[in-house]
Amino acid sequence: MQIIQTIADLRQQTKTWRAAGKRIALVPTMGNLHEGHLQLVRTAQQQADCVITSIFVNPTQFGVGEDFAAYPRTELQDQAKLAIIRNDCLFMPSVEDMYGTNAHTQISVSHLASLHCGQFRPGHFDGVATVVCKLFNITQADCAVFGLKDFQQFAVIKAMVDDLNMPIDLIGVDTVREDNGLALSSRNSYLRDTEKQTAALLYQTLCQTRDAIIAGNRDYAALEKQAVANLSQAGFQSDYFHICNSHNLQAAKPEDTALVILVAARLGRARLIDNVYFSL
Repeated sequence: MQIIQTIADLRQQTKTWRAAGKRIALVPTMGNLHEGHLQLVRTAQQQADCVITSIFVNPTQFGVGEDFAAYPRTELQDQAKLAIIRNDCLFMPSVEDMYGTNAHTQISVSHLASLHCGQFRPGHFDGVATVVCKLFNITQADCAVFGLKDFQQFAVIKAMVDDLNMPIDLIGVDTVREDNGLALSSRNSYLRDTEKQTAALLYQTLCQTRDAIIAGNRDYAALEKQAVANLSQAGFQSDYFHICNSHNLQAAKPEDTALVILVAARLGRARLIDNVYFSL
């Protein structure tokens, strides 16, 4: 596996691959890799000849008082995991190389970026869209693979790609979970052992709400209120629990048939997000 740390070196490598007619896939990550990330790489390997996995803890998607400094960084372990599954290239740029010293340009996907997590993390999705746009431009990848645990993030990136006519295919991969249903996340390391058992209730609550809707309950406001109350009783502090149209992430209407339930809640030091999406 090649380990590349500068944009110039990566561009030289991708130039060589493209000259040889190779299809290139990108898997953007912030590191501290777990099985969910590795599943993204495996999916990318099925879609392309060469896979670039990037590790970059992006400062522009963290707000004031968030965990940028404390975000878990496990570069040596990450390199070993990627080498085992034969990832082709690991791109690990510096902040200076990615942003320079006087950057002024930012990508903002209006409206979508202000909903749900955007209400509680202002500017977060602008940082995400900007760094992903940069990675797309740097790598000129043919496709990019993202996990659907952050359903809203995928929607924001898809809107950016569509609106800016970017020549890249997006591939979403279903959430990988622990045996108890807890979605794998780098921030799960913030949870104590006892909290990990409680954290599983997040997915259980999503599934219970989904099943109630499938059974015919269309009182979405009441279902959301009940879910928040159940999570609060278990020790969560909910940012939101929203039943949405999965195409536009607006509040679901009784006639909508493609739905996603989005949740973000805090448990101890961890802010956890999850979702379930389904059709009626």
